[in-house]
Amino acid sequence: MTGKASEPIAAPVWFDSPLPAMVAIPASPTRDGRGCQVPWWARELSLKRLRTCSDRAPGRHLRKMQSGDDLYAGVMDLELRQLRCLVAIVDEGTFTDAAATLGVSQAAVSRTLASLERALGVRLLRRTSRSVTPTGTGARVVAHARRVLAEVDDLVRDATSGHVHLRVGYAWSALGRHTLPFQRRWSRAHPETDLHLVRVNSATAGLGEGACDLAVLRRPLDDRRFESAIVGLERRLCAMASDDPLARRRSVRLADLAGRTLLVDRRTGTTTADLWPPDSRPATEDIHDVDDWLTVIATGRTVGVTAEATANQYQRPGIVYRPVRDGEPIAVRLAWWKDDPHPATQAVLELLTALYREP
Repeated sequence: MTGKASEPIAAPVWFDSPLPAMVAIPASPTRDGRGCQVPWWARELSLKRLRTCSDRAPGRHLRKMQSGDDLYAGVMDLELRQLRCLVAIVDEGTFTDAAATLGVSQAAVSRTLASLERALGVRLLRRTSRSVTPTGTGARVVAHARRVLAEVDDLVRDATSGHVHLRVGYAWSALGRHTLPFQRRWSRAHPETDLHLVRVNSATAGLGEGACDLAVLRRPLDDRRFESAIVGLERRLCAMASDDPLARRRSVRLADLAGRTLLVDRRTGTTTADLWPPDSRPATEDIHDVDDWLTVIATGRTVGVTAEATANQYQRPGIVYRPVRDGEPIAVRLAWWKDDPHPATQAVLELLTALYREP
C-alpha cells in the first residue's frame, strides 16, 4: 500500500497481548523495509517495545505463537444481533435511522457496532457528519452478513413451518411420463405443501447431502440411514445414435450390445457390465452427467442402457431409444431418512404407486 492512508487501520485483536519476539520492527517510523506503509498501531507497538523491553533478559518474556483456535476465539463470539445492526446501519445510512429500524437506542447501535469491530479487529464503517459508508473490508463483511442472516431466516422458517415445503430429489430423470401427473395431482390434493423437484447427481439423489426430503432412486440404496420402498417398475431401453445400424430394429437384445462400448455412470446409473454374462460383457466408459451421456452417444461411438424415464424426459435429435427385450425391468424406489421422515412421505408413496400402476 502506498500513499497517505485515508483513515486509521484498526489493530488486529491478536495484538492485545505483547508482541511475539519474532515480529520485526519497521525499518522506519512510517514504512517497513519494502517501502510499504506501516499501520499506526504497528508503529506505536514497535516504539513501545523499543522503550520498555530493551533491558529485559532475552527470551524471558517470549510468548508462544497463537494457534488457529486462539486466533479466532474472539471471532467465534459473533452474535446475530451484531450482524443485523451492521446491515441496518448500511441500509438506513445513519445510526439514528438504524436505531429506529431495530427498535433500540442510538447508543445501543453504537455499542453493538463497536463490539463487532472489536471482535473482528477491523474498522467496518467510515463515519462523517453527513453519512456512514462501509470500508472495503466492511463491504465484504456486510455481503457475508446478509447471506448469513438470510440462511438463519430460512432455517427458522423451515423449522417452524411444519414442513410446508417438500423437496423430491432425483439423479438423471425424475418420474418419466409420470412426472407431470405427479406434480399436478399433488398440487390439487395437497395445496398446503409446495412440491419441488430437485436434480442432484449423487448416489442418494441429494438425500444424503440434505438437498431434498425424499429421493427417487433406480438402484438399491445400501445405507442404513435411509428407508426405501419400490413404487413401480420401468422398462430398460438402449440409447443409440439415430444412424446406428441397430436403430432400424424395433428392439434389441443384450447380446446385440456385447461387442459395443457401453457408456455408464457408476454413481447413479442403472446399468453396468454386470448385466451381461461374464464371457460376453461390453467394454465400458465412464460418464457423470446425463447431458454428457447423450452428447457422446449421439456421435455413434458408444451406446447406453437406461431406464424408460430417461427416454421420456430427454428426447434429443440424433438419439433414439429401443427396448432391451431380455433386460430385466428397473425398480423405481422412493427413499427417505429413517430417523426423520417427512410428514408427507406416506402420501407421496401412495400417489407414486398409484401412478405406476396406471397403464
